Amino acid sequence: MSITMHDVARLAGVSIKTVSNVVNDYNHIRPETRKRVLDAIETLGYRPNLSARGLRSGRTGVISLIIPDLRNAYFAELADAVMRAADTQNLSVIIEQSGDSRERELSLLTGPRRQMVDGILYSVLALGEDDAHLLDAIDTPMVLLGERIFHGPTDHVTMRNTEGARAATEHLISLGRTRIVALGAHRGEVVGSAGLRLRGYRQALDDAGLPYDEALVGEVGGWYRKEGADAMRRLVASGVPFDGVVAFNDLIALGAMRVMQEAGLSIPADVAVIGFDDIDETRYTLPSLSTINPGREEIAEVAVRLLMERIASPGVAIAPREHLSAFTVVPRESSAAV
Repeated sequence: MSITMHDVARLAGVSIKTVSNVVNDYNHIRPETRKRVLDAIETLGYRPNLSARGLRSGRTGVISLIIPDLRNAYFAELADAVMRAADTQNLSVIIEQSGDSRERELSLLTGPRRQMVDGILYSVLALGEDDAHLLDAIDTPMVLLGERIFHGPTDHVTMRNTEGARAATEHLISLGRTRIVALGAHRGEVVGSAGLRLRGYRQALDDAGLPYDEALVGEVGGWYRKEGADAMRRLVASGVPFDGVVAFNDLIALGAMRVMQEAGLSIPADVAVIGFDDIDETRYTLPSLSTINPGREEIAEVAVRLLMERIASPGVAIAPREHLSAFTVVPRESSAAV
């Protein structure tokens, strides 16, 4: 049989109302009473009925995080950061994968499941700036993540893609590298992460007086190890000389590094490499991968805080806010001076 609030009250020696107040984290409860209730909850393994709580309070204590794909380590680590930030606010997180599907994203935003949550953190991928108006009719509190929609009807939290890629390129230029590959471009993209990072790469070349060479731009279909490896194989086979690689994410860099080493290229002696995202794996590769830390923890904390402010202010018109996280260059063995 399931454990009820009555069981908790009986074991703790308090009223059901007191148990409810503790579960809902109300103030003005004596510490010793709160401890007795929490001890009883732990002993019995009681789990509050979120649906019933939502009917009483109008809130479920749950938010949704919509991300493209957990196979991408950046989004997996972002999800972890969001869950930890939400936990400090006594929130639970439902993680939904959109899979780079426009229909899937719209379904998650407008379907019945949104009634189960108090708010949504939405990492936009398939929708774009021209679709911003589609979000106007969604009455669930929302904070946008990512780069596809900058001028939506709600808050937007993202990283400094252009500035970060520019700093990554400048880092390799400072080492004397002059034939630097931009690995991870998406053909024709301007607004998304790939387009913004290519812009930063080009800015660094311009500032250093280095020519932009299309032959050094490696296009990929997705930002995974395989795509990075395939793009690097094509580049090596082409015979185009290069001495540096700015990969638009860490997974692309890892795939490319494997291919370069198989081809007999030494990293960093022959080719210096830097990625983007600072995923945990980069600390343990051989060589360890230099990268850009885009401020993932800051993104998670700010996004949860802004969402909580919207959840706590139903019916209040809050002007859209934008937050760009700080980034840092993280030099490691793959771009060490030689």
